Amino acid sequence: MPCYPGHFRRPSWLPWGVISAGSAEGWRASRRAALKGAVLLGAGATVGLTTVRRAGGLPADPFTLGVASGEPAPDGAVIWTRLAPRPLAEDGRGGMPDAVIDVEWEVAEDAGFASAVQRGVTAARPEAAHSVHVELVGLRPGAEYFYRFRAAGFLSPVGRTRTAPQPNSVPSQLTICAVSCANYEDGWFTAYRGVAAEQPDLVVELGDFIYEDGRGRRGAPVVRRHVGAEPAMTLGDYRLRYAQYRTDPDLQAAQAAAPWLVVFDDHEVANNWADETPAIPQPGFPERRAAALQAYYENMPLRSSAKPVGTSMQLYRRVPWGGLAMFHLLDTRQYRTDQPCNDKLGSDCAERFDAAASLTGVEQERWLLDGFAQSSSRWDLIAQQVLFAQLDLTPGPGRSVNPDAWDGYVAQRDRVVAALAGSPVRNAVILTGDIHSHCAAEIWQQFDDPFSRRVAVELVTTSIASGGDGSDTKPEIAAALPENPHIRYFSNRRGYLRAQITPAELRADFRTLPYVSQPGAPVQTGASFIVPDGDPVLLNV
Repeated sequence: MPCYPGHFRRPSWLPWGVISAGSAEGWRASRRAALKGAVLLGAGATVGLTTVRRAGGLPADPFTLGVASGEPAPDGAVIWTRLAPRPLAEDGRGGMPDAVIDVEWEVAEDAGFASAVQRGVTAARPEAAHSVHVELVGLRPGAEYFYRFRAAGFLSPVGRTRTAPQPNSVPSQLTICAVSCANYEDGWFTAYRGVAAEQPDLVVELGDFIYEDGRGRRGAPVVRRHVGAEPAMTLGDYRLRYAQYRTDPDLQAAQAAAPWLVVFDDHEVANNWADETPAIPQPGFPERRAAALQAYYENMPLRSSAKPVGTSMQLYRRVPWGGLAMFHLLDTRQYRTDQPCNDKLGSDCAERFDAAASLTGVEQERWLLDGFAQSSSRWDLIAQQVLFAQLDLTPGPGRSVNPDAWDGYVAQRDRVVAALAGSPVRNAVILTGDIHSHCAAEIWQQFDDPFSRRVAVELVTTSIASGGDGSDTKPEIAAALPENPHIRYFSNRRGYLRAQITPAELRADFRTLPYVSQPGAPVQTGASFIVPDGDPVLLNV
């Protein structure tokens, strides 16, 4: 198996580029199959997707944005693609005509598609940016599958996905990678290629998949420049921004390697937005938010239940992985109250203790606490965006915090911690992004009491590229760490989190890159911790 830049070993099935149209065997779907949308195939079926170019078809390969899958269930998953023969077209439509395009899809048990199990036809519509979300059903639980698409005679790259295990079964291991914060202008997406090489069972994306605004507009140095409007404001702007990001081959490799669970943070819409309040007052923000959410849905492997309605979309949800793990995916932007302390980093104010202040809104908080009360999984993983643990940024006397994080919503955090402590949750792990740094912390019932009960651990993944090359630490954080003894590890390098979860323990490996200003950096492990079953502490490996 050849070696690729950055010392990653490429899985034999994994596509770094688009599969040529001449590489597939012929198949002609019947009209009945097209009307039904799917065909279940017997074990002996071996024919594949046709490469015959249709009259009036597309002028160029439309699969420039790759493929993705997500939302695994015991009997299926979502497979996704978006047609864009000219992905950087200024209007955000990807060079597509204002017409509905038939897209064929195929699922198989092998990467060569010798044992196809399902095929079907779906419609890519201009009002959805010609995106395709196929919700597969009827597959075997706990199984690996491969998928691809065809449109106008062109074949997509091959993607790999997995179904979730049978409910209540306890698989021997689950490997996940957690990622966040991929600013295209700040560096290369080499970390995504590292994620692909890990061949995880699942990728958890914790927000800031794109950046609506760029450093270049403010005169800062950039590694790669955004195209299109700065900042993105309209539906066309956001569609173009997603298209540019999705042309990146390392991102395409990571999205093709495993199913993803995604939630957004702020930069998919606007910096530090809170419900109807943007960080910088602007007319027309509801229209901008609606456009951003529409583009987010179009470009993510989400179920139709997440399709936006106006300025809202249903994003918080639970996804089980057998009886081993339950993922609680939170939305900390659509329902939050405005940040206290004028949203000033390094500030302190009485408003952050307001009992009515909320990151999640009342309904989502009730949903989360009900989930804790009904827990029967070995591991409960709360996938969310901003730092949950207390972080005092002032060395010595006094205190200052980041009010955009849970430190700005102390009363609600206390309620969540108390609910965890009083629930049947056996192992609580909080997965976090946002801060462009790796961090490992123990969640104490009282953060200022070192003898307080431990109720959870928090694993914070650093950014894919945001913040540039980074460093092993930050002087201001190093000076403040003695004020935060519950924080066990910090690194300012770029990278991702890998976690291997078994019934007996969770092992967290903080994967780092020495640079992102150039492509091809090697992936290293900055630190590793074990969380034993039933004991929410971080043990150094």
